Amino acid sequence: MLISPYFLHLICVLAAVYCRPRTAEMRAEVIVCGAFSYYNLNFYTVTKSDWMSIIRNMGRVRKELAEFLRSRRERLTPSEVGLPSGARRRTPGLRREEVAALAGVGLTWYTWLEQGRDISVSATFLDNLARVLKLDAAERRYLYLLTQQRPPAEPGKTWCVVPQVVHRLMGDLVLRPAYVINLRWDVLAWNQAADKVFRFSSHAPERRNLLWMLFADSFTQKLFDPWEDQALQMLSHFRRDFVKATQEPDICALIKDLEKVSPDFKEWWQQQDIHGPDHGWRRLRIEELGHVAFEYSKLTIDEDHHLRLFYYAAMEEGDDNKGFSEWLRAPGLQNTSA
Repeated sequence: MLISPYFLHLICVLAAVYCRPRTAEMRAEVIVCGAFSYYNLNFYTVTKSDWMSIIRNMGRVRKELAEFLRSRRERLTPSEVGLPSGARRRTPGLRREEVAALAGVGLTWYTWLEQGRDISVSATFLDNLARVLKLDAAERRYLYLLTQQRPPAEPGKTWCVVPQVVHRLMGDLVLRPAYVINLRWDVLAWNQAADKVFRFSSHAPERRNLLWMLFADSFTQKLFDPWEDQALQMLSHFRRDFVKATQEPDICALIKDLEKVSPDFKEWWQQQDIHGPDHGWRRLRIEELGHVAFEYSKLTIDEDHHLRLFYYAAMEEGDDNKGFSEWLRAPGLQNTSA
C-alpha cells in the first residue's frame, strides 16, 4: 500500500500537537521518512495552529497541480500526439482518457491526479506524463515539485558543471575557505584557502569526495577534531542528499565502497540518524595553529543540478583562532581547481 507524502506530513504534525504535553509550543520528536525526504521535527517548534496551516497548504498545492495538468492537457491537439483529430470537440485539447492511455495508466488514476486527489505517483509515471503533455524542462521540474516536493533526479554527469561566476566568487574569498559539492559530495571546485585547509588537490579526482575523505583519509579525520561528533553530524546531512538520488549508481557505489573500508561508516549508516540544518560552526585542527573555530554556511548555486557552495569564516575573537589569516597569507597556497 502506497502512502502519500502529504498524508505522512499530516500524521507527523498531528502527532506533534496531540501526543506531547499541552504547552503553548510543543516540540515534535517524530522522524518521518516520506517517499523521497526525511524530516526531523525535533529541531523546530510546532504550535497548536500549525497543523491547520499545513492542511491549507496541502490543499493549495493539490489545487495548483489540478489546474496545471488541466492547462497543459488543454493546450495540446490530438494531431500533436499522433491521434486522429476526428469530429469537432466541445472542449479544447486532449481528453483525460487520451492522456491516461498515452501515459500508460488507468483513466480513474489520472482523473484522480488531475482532480487533486491525495494519491502517490512514481517518477516513471511523472516522466511518462511529462512526455505526453510535452512539458519542457522547467515544466517537468514544476510537476515534480507539486507531486513529490523535490526536483527530478538528473543524470550524474550534469552535476559537474560549475558556473564560471562561482569560480570568480570563490577567488574573491581570499580569507574564506570555500568549495562546491554535488549530491554525491564530490568536491567540484574550491578556492586557494580551502585547498590549504582541506588539501583537496592532493586527492585523485575519483577520491576527491568529502564523505570519502571524512571516513577514509587520515589527514581529514585529524582535521575534523573531535572527529566522531562531526562525522556523525555530516553523515546525517549526507543522508538527506542520498534520498534525493537513491537511484544514482555513482552514489550507491560510494556507499558500498565506504562500507568496505570504514567500519564506523558501515555501523553509523545503518543507524538512520538525522540531525538539524547543515549550517552553524565547526572546529578544525590545523597542524600549525591548533584548533580553529569556524562559522560556516552553504549557498545553493544551481538548484536543478544540486550544486551547493560551502564557505567558512574563522571566528577570530578566540585565542585559538589568532593567526589564521596570517597562516592563509603565508606561501604555499595551491591553485584554485577548474
